[in-house]
Amino acid sequence: MTQLSVTELSQDLRAAIANLDATEGLKSVGVVVRVGDGVAWVHGLHDAGYSEVLQIETAGGVVEAFALNLMEDEIGAVLLSGDNTVSAGDTVRLKGTLLQVPVGPELLGRVVDPLGRPLDGGSAIKAKQFGLVERESIGVMGRKGVHEPLMTGIMSIDAMFPIGRGQRELIIGDRQTGKTALAIDTMINQAKQKTGVVNVYVAIGQKLSKVARLIDRLKAEGVMEQTIIVATGPSDPASLLYLAPYAATAMGEYFRDNKQHALMIYDDLTKHAVAYRQMSLLLRRPPGREAFPGDVFYLHSRLLERSAKLSDELGAGSLTALPIIETQAGDISAYIPTNVISITDGQIFLETDLFYQGIRPAISAGLSVSRVGGAAQTKAVKSVSSHLKLGLSQFRELASFAQFGSDLDEATKSQIERGQRLTELLKQPQYAPAAIWEQVSSIYAVTNGLFDKVPAANIKDAQGAMLTRLWADNKKDMQELDKGDKPSEAQTKAIEKAAKSASKAFEGK
Repeated sequence: MTQLSVTELSQDLRAAIANLDATEGLKSVGVVVRVGDGVAWVHGLHDAGYSEVLQIETAGGVVEAFALNLMEDEIGAVLLSGDNTVSAGDTVRLKGTLLQVPVGPELLGRVVDPLGRPLDGGSAIKAKQFGLVERESIGVMGRKGVHEPLMTGIMSIDAMFPIGRGQRELIIGDRQTGKTALAIDTMINQAKQKTGVVNVYVAIGQKLSKVARLIDRLKAEGVMEQTIIVATGPSDPASLLYLAPYAATAMGEYFRDNKQHALMIYDDLTKHAVAYRQMSLLLRRPPGREAFPGDVFYLHSRLLERSAKLSDELGAGSLTALPIIETQAGDISAYIPTNVISITDGQIFLETDLFYQGIRPAISAGLSVSRVGGAAQTKAVKSVSSHLKLGLSQFRELASFAQFGSDLDEATKSQIERGQRLTELLKQPQYAPAAIWEQVSSIYAVTNGLFDKVPAANIKDAQGAMLTRLWADNKKDMQELDKGDKPSEAQTKAIEKAAKSASKAFEGK
């Protein structure tokens, strides 16, 4: 597509521009000069602002677009639907608004596209309020330190890499290593523990069959009533893929700004960056590293900065972000992964090797980190998990070393055996998030040597037997422990008693 100046335009287009200039002026009206690949180039509209909505009057009706490139004598506008009906010479007018989407409780339980249109076959959404797709993030003085836990129900995360409300924790790993599974379990845990946290899941260019399965599962688990799904498929225009996370964030911000708590899951930002690259190249922006435009870092930073724990003056609501990034061959030093790692407050790295060894969730104890969640970790879990991460990291190092030598001293042997039991303990099936009392009891039993005589292969059975007995014999104590306070002496004794009983049943089996 060649760059044309007004003097090089066809006679009809020049006549149309001259006519508009004479009658209405080119400040608030423009003409489509050329169109293709979902981008319309518009002459005129001198009053247009960045991200402002434009209405293109075509033979088939009005088509909306938004301004993304503002140049001296023309605008690059990205179409919000197909470009089949748009043609050169069509009149373009300013709508007078920035891009906005419906927000509010009316969206709960619904599946929508990035413009808030229903995709679930239900009735049209009659929202009382609208939120800006792009808005400034809350300033430093409007924020508060992260101090409330956001329990995921996944033992290895809550114990080693805790997440707080208002935090941004990246989930990163190769494809098919369980990244989305972690996010879904976290959503299920919010409903199971009755935390009142609203889930907003945004699928960016995901297979629609995968999204349909996810929705069915959320309905089966009773989570859908407190969840909003924003879905885009691979066949959707790049403009919708680009808008999806911003629109979903606007929906989550409504709850944050109304003294509530919301959890954002972006699945995944790799596809988002690719959609933005596609749009940028079509808008003739110069490509940089890996053909991404120079502002691709700003693309994700301005999105993720909107997640925050608000100050008491602003209502103390929170928006927590779990962005997902897909790596290739475990390369976390690639361009987009390093960008997002530097924006977020920690990352949970899923290792392909661990996944195929059957250690699921396949969380790397060495490469994962949570930079602020420790301040929000429940006292109960914190009291039993202080040495867990270090012990597991050391075990992984020793285990690889022990393969080459059989002459190991007793201390090393016991450390390896304890590490094997910990590894088994932290395995967790999907869709089965653990309550706080279950996590505390299980970790306490293994780290204090109460299961040292149980073979590693039987740890999960022993854990199940211990938890069943605890709930049967000490239900009130466990309900109290589930509130998150440090275990009392009576609770600790109850755990020890149940653990010893379970240990005897599975010793040497």
